[in-house]
Amino acid sequence: MSVSRRIQAFVLNLMFYPLMTLWIVAGILASPFCLVIWKVVTGWDIGRVVRHLINIHGYGLVIMVSPWVRFQGEGLTGIERPCIMVVNHLSFFDSYFISTLPFHDIIFAVGAWPFKMYWYTLFMRLARYLDVETGDWSEVMQTCTETFAKKGTVLFFPEGHRSRTGELQPFYSGAFRLAQETGVPIVPLCIAGTDTMLPPGHFFLHPARVRLKALDPVDPSAFLGKRGLAKLRREVRERMARELAKMQGKS
Repeated sequence: MSVSRRIQAFVLNLMFYPLMTLWIVAGILASPFCLVIWKVVTGWDIGRVVRHLINIHGYGLVIMVSPWVRFQGEGLTGIERPCIMVVNHLSFFDSYFISTLPFHDIIFAVGAWPFKMYWYTLFMRLARYLDVETGDWSEVMQTCTETFAKKGTVLFFPEGHRSRTGELQPFYSGAFRLAQETGVPIVPLCIAGTDTMLPPGHFFLHPARVRLKALDPVDPSAFLGKRGLAKLRREVRERMARELAKMQGKS
């Protein structure tokens, strides 16, 4: 790394972490008032209000790093809802860049561990985020069906964990089973560059270029039964792998 980039990285970390701490504390303190105001002004249900506030929180963090992290979104404005979005997972910061999408009503489907973050658990539950690791599938289906009826979106990280190599890991079946059972299309999202910005297991941020690209939706009606489920999962993963190779300059 050049001296210039080392200096940029040092300044980035010096600025970001204090600002992030203030942003989190301010958000927690202001959240009761914001919940009431948003609810009265918009008339939304409490889950959507909280999802909007979480989106604002994430977007604020993206703005904080923007002087050092260039972001490019591709095909995001053309995403039709309802849909099930699946995105590869490279960094803790991936979820924050989801806030750059042109809509906020997104329910995250995650593993059990994020619900153990005591400062965040209440907001996740109010937002109706899904524990797809230990939660009951019938409850997941009920939440998703209600969400889709309101033109909402559910987002999965189908790898289940961050990739340590940058390569796409095997996919779990939850998102694809949900698509089969509801008939809602899958929109693959490919993200690149966040592993350069903040690699798994690290806390030191680096200047980077981050790209988030939406691929064409995949209709689950062409993939029926158990074999269809496996084919649907494989089809989406192969599309994402090909696009990620292009985005990362590997093909």
